[in-house]
Amino acid sequence: MGWGIHLHLIAAISWIGGSVFMFVLGVSLRDKKDQELVYPRIGPIFGYFEMVVLLLLVSTGIWMIVQNGMIDVLFNFDVHSKVVDALRTKLILVAIMTIITIVHLRIAFRTNGKKRTKLETILSRASSMGIFLMNFIVLHYAIVLRDIL
Repeated sequence: MGWGIHLHLIAAISWIGGSVFMFVLGVSLRDKKDQELVYPRIGPIFGYFEMVVLLLLVSTGIWMIVQNGMIDVLFNFDVHSKVVDALRTKLILVAIMTIITIVHLRIAFRTNGKKRTKLETILSRASSMGIFLMNFIVLHYAIVLRDIL
């Protein structure tokens, strides 16, 4: 698998670790004043980091799929095996997580340092929680794939 798997793992560790850190930060900062001091400064930095890492994850994932000759098999829905089915599931979850991340980042960047509407607050918190939970589900499928291989 070469360098692709190493970059993919480093990016996954960064993505999940950052998500856990932001989750813990969000839970521990109860005081509204503290949140107003921290999030406008950390949020954009983490947002750009998140975009770069997600791009790295997706690109190295595609690279490994192509390099291992899996691209044709993935789109041939008559083919089923433990590896193919687990990889398809993982890719669907990654697509969902990417959409959730785009929603979250769009709201976060647009409202940074500003008061959010009730809908923006709900969508931001829900997408943040969705990203946090989806990380562990995607990680589960990564472990399943690794165990099979």
